[in-house]
This record gives sequence, C-alpha cells and structure tokens, in this order.
Amino acid sequence: MDIPLGRRNAIPILYTRGTHYDVGFDVGRTFKGIIQDYVQHNSQLNNEYIPLHETEKGKKVYEDILKCCNLNYPQYVREIQGTADGSDVPFYKLLLLHIGHIIPVVLGIDCGNENTCGCSSVCCNEPAQAILGHTEDAYADSLSHFYFVSAHIICDEPQGKWKVSEERFVSLCYAGHLPGFTMSYNYDGLVYSINVIYAKELFAPKTPEFFLCRALLTAKNVTDVENILKDKGCGSAEGFSVNVTFLDEPGERLFYNFEVGASTLSTDESILNKLVVKPGDYSFHCNKYLRLKVPEVGGLIVESSDSRQRVFDKYKAPKTKKEVIHLLSHQEEDNFTIFRDYNYNDPKAREPIATIAIGIFDLIKRTWSVYADKPEENEPMFILPLTTKRDK
Repeated sequence: MDIPLGRRNAIPILYTRGTHYDVGFDVGRTFKGIIQDYVQHNSQLNNEYIPLHETEKGKKVYEDILKCCNLNYPQYVREIQGTADGSDVPFYKLLLLHIGHIIPVVLGIDCGNENTCGCSSVCCNEPAQAILGHTEDAYADSLSHFYFVSAHIICDEPQGKWKVSEERFVSLCYAGHLPGFTMSYNYDGLVYSINVIYAKELFAPKTPEFFLCRALLTAKNVTDVENILKDKGCGSAEGFSVNVTFLDEPGERLFYNFEVGASTLSTDESILNKLVVKPGDYSFHCNKYLRLKVPEVGGLIVESSDSRQRVFDKYKAPKTKKEVIHLLSHQEEDNFTIFRDYNYNDPKAREPIATIAIGIFDLIKRTWSVYADKPEENEPMFILPLTTKRDK
C-alpha cells in the first residue's frame, strides 16, 4: 500500500511446528501480505542493497556470505528459503534483508552516518523485581510490519554448527526476517534482547549478526551464549550487544550484557566483552560500545545513543517494573528520546525512527508484557507466560 500504515494496535502471532523449512514456510504463507508490502517499500533494500547485489563486486560479497552461512548454519538458510517460498518473495531479497548492510561497508562505499536506527535495553536486578525492558526501534516503514513467532522445530538429525535437533522459542520478528534479532525467549529459560552497533569496518566472509542472534535461540546456558557469540572458526561480520538472563539459572539471578565486535580477516572469532549484572545492580545499553574499543561509524547513531544514555544517567537507577516502564516511555527535551514516535507530517524530522514495540520481561512473575505504543500511557497488547521445560 502507498499510504503509510503508521502505528496500529495489532500484533499478530503465529504458532508453528515442524522442520526449519516448514516453520519458515508457515511464516511466509501466514504473513505473506505483510512481508510483500515490507519488501516492496523498504527503502534500504530497494535503493541500496539490491542495486549493489546487481554489481559484480556486490554479488561476490553476497555469494561469499551465503557460502559461509550454508557451511555453518544451513538450517537457517533453509528457514529463509521456506519464508521466501511461502510468501512468494525471491530468496535473494530476503537474504539481503539479513546481510545487505555488510556489502557496502565491505566494499568501502560511504553510505553516510545519518542512521539512528537502534534500540534501548535496561536490566533491573533487584530481590523483588527482576526486569529486562526493551524498546524495539526501527525505520518507520517497519511500523506494523512485524509479528511474533512461537515455534517448535524438530529435526531428524542434528543441524548446523552446534548440532541442534530441537528448538522451542518465541520471538518478535521483522517481516521476512529470521527470529532472534529483537527480543526473544526459549524453553530452556533464556531471555534476551539485541542492540545493534555500527562498527566502522566489516569483513566478509563472516557470519551475519542475524544468524548469530538466531542461533542464540538454541542456548541452554550462559556458556552456550558465549560460544555462539564468539563463533569460533569464523566470527561475527558485524557488531552488536546482547542483554541476557536465564529464568531457571541455579544460584543467584544474574543478568549479562555482551558487547560483540566484528571478527577481522586475520582472526577466526568475534571480539567479546561480558558484563555481569549482579543482584542489586542494573545496566542500560543503546547502540554504541561502552567497554570494547572498536571504531564505530559515528554520526547520528552515536549522538542518539549518547542522548539516551544521558537520560538514563539523569534518572535514578530503576528498581521496579514501574520505574523501568517510566524510563522506556521518556519523550522529554532531547532530540533523541528513548520512546520514539515518527512524525509523518514532518519529512525533515531529524530522526526517521520509531519505537515499534516495547517488551517488559518480568523474571519473577515469569511474564512478557508487549506494548505497541508508549507503555506508561497504554495497557500491554498482551502478556505472554514465560513457559520453560520445568513447566511440563
């Protein structure tokens, strides 16, 4: 459709079971209209990634990355293929949604540094309140182009680099994208959210962040998380941050923030830094490195992250769910707020980014509250139970 949908009070969810291809196909078939509309109107895909894919150098980077993904994570390639077949969208377009950003950077093409696309996550680890809150922020054309997938994947043989034969998870997904890149949890009790970080240099063939985040849905403990993020033998093609906790971790409850740096051509694993958030502590992360010394693109994405960090620093550290919701609803003074609402009536607005959804994971009540609008002023669209294997 040519008229922007804007913010809708509707978030669809699909329950599906089968192989990786089956689950991908069911996603594509069920959300065919949403995926086709998103692909048709995605400006980055159509104006940057597809034209580069049509060049000899761009096609080579694409093929090198696809070869790497087929070697280590062929099951996720099949999942994308299933979504492509189910939605009647060409496979290469969906794969470009997952790897497109890497191509111009690897080729040394200056795409500008005016991007402010990114999310905010806060961890509150108190004895009576254990909360992971997350704003999912994206270009405004992603508004109303996302859905939830609750999947139970069963395979006859172990799959991919980590030899996984069964997966059960729930994840918020952008249209046509693999699960795992936003906010998610799995039936082993893993709960996490993702913050993108734009490193200045990227390399290929390495593993795209979408594939590593998808692999996180198989993690059973923090050691699994570290191994997946390190991606020994290849390494991440991109930088990002992961906020992690486990529902049923033995001993005291811990949260973790992992900063991931892209692997270079001379190394075979990601750069990794782990912050442990102990009881009585907290963490806040946006879209820049706080600990790793990795060169970043700079520009508006860093300005936006610095602005949101200042907001967090101004408030007292959140100790309750109510205070986390208040922080994630912030829309005062600065150009770059934590809750972002794109103004369609002002095409010159500095930040064409919108908070498309907000998630509040309550680890004590074992619930996931999902909002489609400013959480301090609205009821959640729905509240999902955080069901794990212990609940069988």
